[in-house]
Amino acid sequence: MKTEIAFWDTSAVVPLCVMQATTAAARQIHRDVSIKTIWWGTAVEIRSSFARLRRTGELVDKDFEIAVNKWVAISQRGRKIPPSQRVLDLAATLPDRHGLRALDAFQLAAALIWCSERPRNRPFICADERLGAAAKDAGFDVVSLI
Repeated sequence: MKTEIAFWDTSAVVPLCVMQATTAAARQIHRDVSIKTIWWGTAVEIRSSFARLRRTGELVDKDFEIAVNKWVAISQRGRKIPPSQRVLDLAATLPDRHGLRALDAFQLAAALIWCSERPRNRPFICADERLGAAAKDAGFDVVSLI
């Protein structure tokens, strides 16, 4: 999948920073996408994921620091969709419409803002089945890592 720009859900960014079953697929897509677009709140979600992996023993302190450094590099090069009233308004409608949890609703709302609410032919990179299904229903071309 060669494309200039794509929206990346946190579930697809984590395996770029931490070795997981989906890391190889995430890295291949990462190489093929020139511009990564992420939601402003991804910074909190990803650090939460890293902290959980450290608490469960899946990441030791050294690997935690490596993951954080990889995230910082990705974040600095990516485009971020900032918080806005429109993101909030869209996100508020998505749990009822698609059965999404709150943070997933914000991810999808940010992706919709990124494409000016015209998701057709826009790639949405994801490793979350429920969010991927909602993004597909919304009209995105979902690229699933799972």
